[in-house]
Amino acid sequence: MFSENEAKRYSKQTILDEVGLLGQVKLKNARVAVIGAGGLGCPLIQYLAASGVGTIGIVDFDVIEHSNLHRQILYGPADVGRKKAVVAKEKALFQNPDAGIELFDCALTDENAEEILSQFDLVIDGCDNFLTRYAVNDACVKLGLPLVYGSILGFQGQLAVFNYAGSKNLRDIFPEPPNAEDVPNCSDNGVLGVVPGIIGTLMANEALKCLLDLTVLTNTYLVIDLLSMKQTALKY
Repeated sequence: MFSENEAKRYSKQTILDEVGLLGQVKLKNARVAVIGAGGLGCPLIQYLAASGVGTIGIVDFDVIEHSNLHRQILYGPADVGRKKAVVAKEKALFQNPDAGIELFDCALTDENAEEILSQFDLVIDGCDNFLTRYAVNDACVKLGLPLVYGSILGFQGQLAVFNYAGSKNLRDIFPEPPNAEDVPNCSDNGVLGVVPGIIGTLMANEALKCLLDLTVLTNTYLVIDLLSMKQTALKY
């Protein structure tokens, strides 16, 4: 099942009782979709690939800009103007040549969400707009797929796991998306470079726990203020 290089790569992970060889097999057989290859998607893709997730689908149509580089640390100045998903695949395969990466060079919408996401076992939403978030959520509910959710702004991050083992979904806490003009975004309001790295890594942690059948964050919306280091857990 594992090559000699794979066995060495994952050895410090498989000695954990919660993982073991059986858990590593689960990761290798898993198919995970990552929506967005930006600030959250970069650490997600890196850690999923490094941890041995067998197939990672990257859904992103955007190109790399100079203003991305302080937080989207998969990319460098030479990558500006290139497609994020393409460069993310290159970097993930350089990191772990045994990873399987599938690209979807498109925006995820109500029209294509089910077709794309039905190919995966788990979905991680690292996008940057609410229309996509609700399209992802609704498709996951219809398909019965667990969804790891995260968002960032300024010094703050938010994290949840929806639709896992009968748990609630995004619409149970926020029934309708807000008006686009009422929602602040990183482009207009800024974000500290490390914030997406921290939240994206926490999202990867929840995703790996889902795949390993460990206890995950369910029916809880976690808000983390990284300036004050205060955490608020909203039960719903």
